[in-house]
Amino acid sequence: MTEDLQYVGGSYPVHDVAQKVTGELVYGSDFSLPGMLHAKLILSTVPHGMVKRIDASRAEALPGVVKVFSHENSPMDRFCRARIHPGQDLAEHDETLFSERVRFVGDRVAAVVATSRAAAEAAAALVEVEYEELPALLTVDEALASTDVLVHSTGNVAYESEIDKGERPDLGGAVIVSSSTSTPRVHHAALEPHVCIAQGHSTGGMTVWTTSQGVYAARTVIAELLDMEYHRVRVIKVPMGGSFGGKTEYIIEPVCAFLAHATRRPVKLLLDREECMIATMVRPATWTTIRTACTPEGVLLDFEAATTLDSGAYASSTPDYSIHMCKKVTKLYRVPHYQHQSRAVLTNTPVGGACRGWGAPEMAAATEIHMDRVAAALRLDPVELRLKNMVEPFDTDLVTGLPLGDARVRECLERGAVAFDWAARRARPAGRGRLRRGVGVAAGAHKNGMFGAFPEASNMSLKMNEDGTFELNASLHEVGCGIVTTMKVIVAEVLGVHPDRIAAGEADTATTPFDYGTYGSRVTYVVGECARVTAEKVKARLLEAAAELLKEPVVHLFTRDGAVHVKNDAERAVAYRDIARLSEMRHVPSIAASTTYYAVSNPASYSVQFAEVEVDCATGLVAVNDFLAVADVGRAINRGMVEAQYQGAVQMGIGYALYEHLDVDEQGRSGIDGFKNYHIVNAPDMPDIQVLLVEHEGDDGPFGAKSVGEIATVPTAGAVVNAVNNALGTELSDLPLVPERIIAALHAPEEVPACSSC
Repeated sequence: MTEDLQYVGGSYPVHDVAQKVTGELVYGSDFSLPGMLHAKLILSTVPHGMVKRIDASRAEALPGVVKVFSHENSPMDRFCRARIHPGQDLAEHDETLFSERVRFVGDRVAAVVATSRAAAEAAAALVEVEYEELPALLTVDEALASTDVLVHSTGNVAYESEIDKGERPDLGGAVIVSSSTSTPRVHHAALEPHVCIAQGHSTGGMTVWTTSQGVYAARTVIAELLDMEYHRVRVIKVPMGGSFGGKTEYIIEPVCAFLAHATRRPVKLLLDREECMIATMVRPATWTTIRTACTPEGVLLDFEAATTLDSGAYASSTPDYSIHMCKKVTKLYRVPHYQHQSRAVLTNTPVGGACRGWGAPEMAAATEIHMDRVAAALRLDPVELRLKNMVEPFDTDLVTGLPLGDARVRECLERGAVAFDWAARRARPAGRGRLRRGVGVAAGAHKNGMFGAFPEASNMSLKMNEDGTFELNASLHEVGCGIVTTMKVIVAEVLGVHPDRIAAGEADTATTPFDYGTYGSRVTYVVGECARVTAEKVKARLLEAAAELLKEPVVHLFTRDGAVHVKNDAERAVAYRDIARLSEMRHVPSIAASTTYYAVSNPASYSVQFAEVEVDCATGLVAVNDFLAVADVGRAINRGMVEAQYQGAVQMGIGYALYEHLDVDEQGRSGIDGFKNYHIVNAPDMPDIQVLLVEHEGDDGPFGAKSVGEIATVPTAGAVVNAVNNALGTELSDLPLVPERIIAALHAPEEVPACSSC
């Protein structure tokens, strides 16, 4: 591994930290324009029905109210909120701005536009909506069983797929283990709610300010819905207070853009917390069954799975989500035969969609809980079982056919087991009293971009200013995890100049080059490599200019500390400032470069995580007392931020395992009121999280770097659930492990493990 890196591997704050701590930063929710109107959504109160009548007369009579919009006076063209680029065959265009036929509690019925937020809220309360209620399908079982009640006319199954790879070996004498796992519908819980601001222009164009994760994709949806040419729609990414995938899809941007287009005034649409929970999207609920066959020694022979995913009322991205749940296991384990059936089912419930990990936390929970059952059936240590089956560096993924790259998951497990003192902790008795302790382990894998699905690429340019500073022009979408800083560090390392000497901003379709956005764990691996390649081009031009000034061949020169130096002659150097000024005086063109970088691989990123829990058998409450996250990151570009990513991701994963769920009652209502009835893990309940990084340079990311943001949360829930089962001797597998489930398991009659030999 290269050891002489100057900036890569250090710890740096996010680029706008000073603005954040002083309150100077203008988030999307703070954004304001002169003469701006405010919009308030009116959401369906029934899970399924036809809007028979909307009476907005009292609302529109209120001072300050401009207009009430609904299906009666708005376009009814259908769109897909999850589309990334034009012509994408991702899901049906099944959604309209406002619904005449509502399909879940929270569906958009109308919007009030007024001169103030208070006036809009007051008017919304006066709009009378009369529904003709229809039978509602509130569970996937109801939706699958129904032939006469349909969520959409195309049927209740949004998508079905099956993957069948490899050859099933002879299973004579094999040990068969079966399990089933369910994961809940959850809210993303970003600090800042969803917000969008749009302004039409007299020229017929429009500017949209959004906290979206992909401005170019947002433009495709807005422009085509409003029948506008792309060059007339400008979309600008503004600072956001977190996303976790919840702002990947374009839910309120089309609505806000239409309202601005219709009123010819700037309009702001800011949701409150409950609207974010029920009217945007959720992590989908899933149900997965697994059946494996392995040798008596624990070597996997066959892996068969079936997953059902609750899409909610609109397909959104859930067909693709369900497909990718089928592509996780073979990134992690070697198996001769793998079969996975999946389906996404439409119900009259909140819409499922993108969430951190894109199906990997759901599938990892099911797989890793199952692997612990296999270990129990074979009387093997869970770590030993996993080591017998994990992929090796440069294996090929059985499902995708792509190389897994320098896969260091085995190293993660081995080093983590030592650091966590796994053997000693596992051997310690759980106890038989009220408080019982247990330990658990789980592994997970995720991707690095979209290579293999479509031409994964990024574009950017870099120029040197007259004073020797640099400006990076790229469509970056900062979601709070230091993306802008990461790009600056990569460029700084190549050029030999401190990251503070490099300026970089966020995406703007009018001024920054095309990029797909922040999703799919693509940014560091793909966009970051684009930054490195672009910086290398600028460095080459710097050296050429310096060679002319110093009268030395380029091969005799190197860059460091903002200057070009002559090798073996410490006295001879020329500062970037001087190169910039003298070069421009002689040659006029500035020192700059542009790059379109196409990804060449899509290796897997890995994490193995260890948890120690204490379970109170009287209350059913679980405390996570200790946690170790081991990460195959390739190379940590910004070490402090990588560790912080893992700490935050573990917090999300613990909540997924123990607390968070957004259920609906018999009337299709969620029964929540913001965070009052939705429990997340608070700081006092968090353990000290140790992060152990496994670094190497075996992959094609910048300096060997791989993705971090999503893989960090993939195995967390599985590790926590396995620790609880170890403490109690149970086989709990339905998440979250709320106290009621734990108490019920403790008092359930003992069951025979689902294991047999064939």
